[in-house]
Amino acid sequence: MANAASGMAVEDECKLKFLELKSKRNYRFIVFRIDGQQVVVEKLGNPEETYDDFTASLPADECRYAVFDFDFTTAENCQKSKIFFIAWSPDSSRVRMKMVYASSKDRFKRELDGIQVELQATDPSEMSFDIIKSRAL
Repeated sequence: MANAASGMAVEDECKLKFLELKSKRNYRFIVFRIDGQQVVVEKLGNPEETYDDFTASLPADECRYAVFDFDFTTAENCQKSKIFFIAWSPDSSRVRMKMVYASSKDRFKRELDGIQVELQATDPSEMSFDIIKSRAL
């Protein structure tokens, strides 16, 4: 069991839903969780949902991985979009959970081709809308 984290499986649905977010823009965000020995989709956010809806779907005391499709307008008035990968690891979550999520993160992220910005957050202030905006530009 000590080396279980490195052998974390990624459910095909995770990759399929990410591709739909990236190419078809079917979703605004996807929240993933580790269930046993694999990463699974926990929640899909509709394209109409906001960043506040996304942050509200992250549990206050459990780790999650998430992907958020951020639309913005540049200073030159161009519509752009960046895909964020967020590793949510709140201080109040269990140490074992934090370790499993931390050790599986890079392997999981490699499965999602097209991530443009990575963010790690331990409390909501570390992933505020202003931070997302500043990282996108």
